[in-house]
Amino acid sequence: MVLYFFWNREEKVDFSTEIKPILNKHCISCHGGVKKSGGFSVLFEDEAFAPTESGHPAIIPGDPGSSELIRRLTHSDPELRMPYKRTPLTEEEIELLKKWIKQGAQWGKHWAYEPLTKPELPSEIQTAGFSKDNSAAKKPIDYFVQTKLEEVGMHASPSENPLKLLRRVSMDLTGLPPSKELVSDFSAGKISYEELVDSLLADEAYGEKWASWWLDLARYADTKGYERDVSRTMWPYRDYVIRSFNDDKPFDQFTIEQLAGDLLPDPSQDQLTATAFHRNTMNNDEGGTEDEEFRVAAVLDRVNTTFEVWQSTTMACVQCHSHPYDPIRHEEYYQSLAFFNNSRDEDTHDEEPKLRFYPEEDQAKMNTILDWVAANGGDKSAKLRYDFLRFYEPKYAAHLATDFQNAELIDTKWLGLRSGGSAVYKNIDTQGSDQMLMSYRTGLDGTKVTIRRSNAEGEILASFVMNKTQGDIVREIAFKVLNESIDLYIEANNPKAQPQQNTSTIVWFAFVPTLGGKDKPGFAQVKEQWDDLLEFSGTRLPILIENPPFMARETHVFERGNWMILGEKVESTTPLELGTWNDKWPKNRLGMAYWLTSQDNPLTARTLVNRVWDQLFGRGIVSTIEDMGTQSDPPSHPELLDYLAWKTMNNYKWSVKSLIREIVLSDTYRQSSDITQEAFQKDPKNQWYARGPRFRLSAEQIRDQALAVSGLLSRKMYGKSVKPVQPEGIWMTVYNGESWTESEGEDKYRRSVYTFLKRTSPYPSFISFDAGSREVCLSRRIVTNTPLQALVTLNDPVYVEAAQVLGKKEWESSGEIPDKAIAEIYKTLTLQPISPSKQQAMSDLFVQARKEFEASPEATMEFYPDADAELAAIAVVANAMMNLDEFLTKP
Repeated sequence: MVLYFFWNREEKVDFSTEIKPILNKHCISCHGGVKKSGGFSVLFEDEAFAPTESGHPAIIPGDPGSSELIRRLTHSDPELRMPYKRTPLTEEEIELLKKWIKQGAQWGKHWAYEPLTKPELPSEIQTAGFSKDNSAAKKPIDYFVQTKLEEVGMHASPSENPLKLLRRVSMDLTGLPPSKELVSDFSAGKISYEELVDSLLADEAYGEKWASWWLDLARYADTKGYERDVSRTMWPYRDYVIRSFNDDKPFDQFTIEQLAGDLLPDPSQDQLTATAFHRNTMNNDEGGTEDEEFRVAAVLDRVNTTFEVWQSTTMACVQCHSHPYDPIRHEEYYQSLAFFNNSRDEDTHDEEPKLRFYPEEDQAKMNTILDWVAANGGDKSAKLRYDFLRFYEPKYAAHLATDFQNAELIDTKWLGLRSGGSAVYKNIDTQGSDQMLMSYRTGLDGTKVTIRRSNAEGEILASFVMNKTQGDIVREIAFKVLNESIDLYIEANNPKAQPQQNTSTIVWFAFVPTLGGKDKPGFAQVKEQWDDLLEFSGTRLPILIENPPFMARETHVFERGNWMILGEKVESTTPLELGTWNDKWPKNRLGMAYWLTSQDNPLTARTLVNRVWDQLFGRGIVSTIEDMGTQSDPPSHPELLDYLAWKTMNNYKWSVKSLIREIVLSDTYRQSSDITQEAFQKDPKNQWYARGPRFRLSAEQIRDQALAVSGLLSRKMYGKSVKPVQPEGIWMTVYNGESWTESEGEDKYRRSVYTFLKRTSPYPSFISFDAGSREVCLSRRIVTNTPLQALVTLNDPVYVEAAQVLGKKEWESSGEIPDKAIAEIYKTLTLQPISPSKQQAMSDLFVQARKEFEASPEATMEFYPDADAELAAIAVVANAMMNLDEFLTKP
């Protein structure tokens, strides 16, 4: 009896994998986060079982016969049958829903939101890979892949040709072809494959290659975007990313620093630099725009980017309404937004706050000042002074002015007061300071400025005279000590000014006390150093800094996503469905970063693993890289995804290098990428990994590879972005007067990660090979194949010069023997011997090109100055081979 009951027990229906897909496919468009027809929604558990407009629930757990959901799905009347005027559910789908309801209609989490648990692996899994006798694979990755291959009736491919594998792993880990020394040592067996991988991971080129991947996610660019798209300084952030990858900074620390480095105790320069991740948002300095509108746009982008990058969640959907498919409520979007809404940036023209990078001599001045302030005012005063010198905060931007009388916001950015004009700044906290710092510029002498309490009859708090300046200055102004928040009334008078002429342009003001110890020896020198640092004009990077309590913003729900229609006030917290919030965490960006990297938030580790796997295999274990929600594709190997995610968090302590190392050491990765017709028919997208990864290289890799094989590539690292050669007439800037001035010397041969990126006119060859403009976060580049790409590699000056240099080098080393030079060029490009058919085709091309160059010396001079017909012809051949599929594709 017991045995009979066991074998006839009904199999449990899984909500996440069996029921939720049916509801999302057929029901949720009318009964979800946007529409709730009939008062019925299948998005949230409480709504699914709540009474509908009829007064009764549509789902009665345990009783499918009484459930209106089933009755409507099977109704004979087309006006009553659901889905309304759409294809009915299949019998199998309806039976599955009935079975689920009969079993109690238990709700469940989406698979991606389920906690990660320690994987259980067969005891025989140790170190061996796919075995020759097709017995079970022993490495965990290979075990999971082999198990799936057996399920789908496929088998693994043999190991890849060693030199092809060498080139594959070198391009994957460093973005460059292997050095001659590595080729020689690996070919001779002097180093094992494991030692090769470790060598590549230790190469500084590794950080440059993987930084390009991260900079897509960070929407890093060298310009602000929008109309004028003027240049900005962001390259210190790019250098931080490169160093972090090379140092194998744990991914949880990498996350915390970028989202909240400023909120860490005594943040370092590097940790403050990291926060530029969210200052990569675009900045609109066009005249006539509303700064608050674009500040809000930046904050919205930060919310959407954070959830896409770390949670593979399409959070942007929730700005206007509850998520159409995932269990995230409209209010939860703004609770998440509250984490980001209190940062100091305000979409100002100068993009403050900015981190100052002081040279060594200025750093010495700062240390002297801080020691003086600590001795004469205490450590707290020194800390406030230190922060102000680092990023000039807190301060009030001029665009906060109101109540203009004979005054204006110049270009909607700066305060302009005509003679007799005035404006008001409301709710200003002077922090008890005895002086105001003001940044302004003026072309007039003798402007008297008076600052009063509240209005024109108020108490005078400060009075001073402005004289002509050379550009912007920062000036100290004596100010009455106050210990309360007040409105400041500011007026200007200058009889020399014309009726419509502004007396000055005020940029910002701040309250920083005067230096103490005026009566002590050495004060004059310290004061001079302070004045010098106030006029600092060196490298300055936009960063995130939190508002102090007296500047804190409130966060409200935007009704229907409209930033001008504020609904209820909300406090910062994270979506309930995506992980547990620990009340010990601070309710700011730092707390959110802790939430993202906690053991209770499985999405971050799954997302990281999936993105790294995609970089190495050309598709993720979940193919929808940007989305692991309920509308995402299911993982091809769910156990493998969870195994790697759990191990990355626990065994590897968030080490990205360790994760990559395990993947590239697997036999799955080391398989041959050759494909049979049968295998292609069964698995055209290689989702079961029955062969090695083979797909076109990225835009940066293609350019860097061409420079590397020719010997032109510069390995100079870090610093300002460079402007290598590009075709003329590409960079047509609007309104800002900037131009593409080609870099000189080795700078024009530096790696592509250092190339200046203008959002409205990106580097043309990068765009041709599917790189983005970096205006928004890009999780995945769509790989295309267009004729324009061939035109780039055949005609772009970078590739032509690389072909000329490579052709000349091999021509001379071959003793000017065409066939030998052709064979060596091909081997240099691919590490493989050239086939007879390609050798013949290239030889024919050489003969034809030489004949044409001999007939036209002018054409020779135009293509390759100072070259004879044979050298020009071999350059043509090298150029053609750089356009071959095997050179542009990962082997």
